[in-house]
Amino acid sequence: MSQELIELEEEEYTSQLTGAVFRRILTLLKPHWKWVVGFLITIALTSILDAYFTYLNKQIVDVGITLKDRPALIRIAWTYGIFQLLQAGFVFTFIYLAGVLGERVQYDMRKMLFNHLQDLSLSYYAQNAVGRLIARVTSDTGRVSDLLTWGVVDTTWAVMNITTSVTFMAIINWRLALIVFTIIPVMIIIAIQFRKRILVEYRVTRRTNSKITGAYNENFQGVRVVKGLLREDENTKEFQQLTSTMYRSAYRAAWLSALFLPTVQIIAALAMGLIIGYGGTQITLGLMTIGGIQAFVSYLTFMMWPIQDLARVYAEMQHSIASAERIFKLADTPPEVHDRSDAIEAETLMGEIEFDHVDFYYEDRKPVLTDFSLKVKPGEMIALVGPTGGGKSTLVNLLCRFYEPRAGTIRINGRDYMDYTLASIHSRIGIVLQTPHLFSGSVRDNIHYGRLNASDEEISEAAKIAGAHDFIVTLEKGYDQNVGEGGNLLSVGQKQLISLARAVLARPELFIMDEATSSVDTLTEALIQRGMEALMKGRTSFVIAHRLSTIRRANRIIVIENGKIAEQGTHAELLRERGHYYRLYTQQFRHELETQYGLAEGRIQEALEFYRAHRAEIDLLIQAEAMLEPSNNG
Repeated sequence: MSQELIELEEEEYTSQLTGAVFRRILTLLKPHWKWVVGFLITIALTSILDAYFTYLNKQIVDVGITLKDRPALIRIAWTYGIFQLLQAGFVFTFIYLAGVLGERVQYDMRKMLFNHLQDLSLSYYAQNAVGRLIARVTSDTGRVSDLLTWGVVDTTWAVMNITTSVTFMAIINWRLALIVFTIIPVMIIIAIQFRKRILVEYRVTRRTNSKITGAYNENFQGVRVVKGLLREDENTKEFQQLTSTMYRSAYRAAWLSALFLPTVQIIAALAMGLIIGYGGTQITLGLMTIGGIQAFVSYLTFMMWPIQDLARVYAEMQHSIASAERIFKLADTPPEVHDRSDAIEAETLMGEIEFDHVDFYYEDRKPVLTDFSLKVKPGEMIALVGPTGGGKSTLVNLLCRFYEPRAGTIRINGRDYMDYTLASIHSRIGIVLQTPHLFSGSVRDNIHYGRLNASDEEISEAAKIAGAHDFIVTLEKGYDQNVGEGGNLLSVGQKQLISLARAVLARPELFIMDEATSSVDTLTEALIQRGMEALMKGRTSFVIAHRLSTIRRANRIIVIENGKIAEQGTHAELLRERGHYYRLYTQQFRHELETQYGLAEGRIQEALEFYRAHRAEIDLLIQAEAMLEPSNNG
């Protein structure tokens, strides 16, 4: 986790503002241009009124007080009051418009990313951490949204304040305004340079903090290993190095931050000194008024904070640019598996399925399936067994078209399945996985997910077929019982039964079970098997089994090793061959006997002695089973 944070910070450090990126960011505002125009106009009017109030203060001094013109003073007071009310309305309007605009832009980005993530292939999720993808949709979109709203607000406000202040200065006394013109660029350059250096130190601090967090995590989680290997002193030294680095960078950042404001204030004080000195001379010559000097000082003070705001927005923009680049990189990632331009709807998946010399490998290019060929008849139940990593799950992932073959062809109804649209394939497949996933909500909601237009009666019937109805009605709220996040309020077996009910409701033409009974107790396994049999009736099905007892009724059992078919046949045929399947089955049968007689909990020597003593009986039982087992093909 800490390493991911470090890499994200490094991304921010190296990201630079480019015209192409900035233009693309601005295109996010295009659908909402009316809102943009609205809040820019109201900001501009608010800033103009701010500057005009300073000008009215000058008039109060020069006309109302110095000349003692009471009617003019009353007139100015009324103008001041009316414009204050107008400005209050403008402030409310631009804050409201900016807030709404920010939410709309963020909504657009999140919707775009969520829809795109739905289209991306499984290979993308295999290569990218879930935490990073969540960060793209949440924090990164928030940063870009803030840049496009409050960043634009602060920038517009700052630019308008500086522009209106300079304009009114020029109206009052253009010679004195020239002095200010020379000061403004110096202040802006100094502010930006300070912010750059402060930002660098803060980034070092955050990166180091990420490493410290990782060190904490590793030491706490591995405390037994640390103590067992006497690593306390070495870990303490490494931790001290990290904290020293963080202290130094944080100290430099704090020192620069403390120095920044006094530096700006000194420059502003020099400017004020020049204004007062030169302005005093102008007053003695009758070329300027006391109110004019006061207005100049106010305008200069008025410009200090906008200049600092510009520097702050520039620094924050680096974060936002990095976030925008990550968002655009995700949005531009094409799905590895996608529809062809001439793809058609698959009318049915009930026909023959053929794997024709299929090769497949993942990104590491290590072969998973090699020259794999298999034909499956309509309605046939195919069981896939074999060692972990042999290619069983890859085979069904290819069949579901979560991935596509690197070579060879998969045909459904005699046609390359890549000629069909993804939606028409996925909508006709039902899957029950080894680790069942439920969504937050009620039991009813999760079953309903299988077919959104299903009635409550159909949901209840699907649960009965799957064997889930009996336990559901015992829940406090029955079908309306909340399952919790990921179904954490239910047991694994209950979640699996609900997943099976969801698959039943979907009425799939092709059914896949990926080790669905490997994590449940014997009673739940029996319920799931009954539900499976009801669901598989008349449907082509593929079953990956950990417990070989669940696949005895399969039409064909395919033993896959190293990406190839090692052997295939019915349960009885494979037992008689005494090959790979026979060895797997006898090992599992022996394990079940050991468990039954209490020899499985660490009593290895006793288990071996038991097996040697009863080996002849075990082999005789298996041979008898093979002879009595009817052929499913016959």
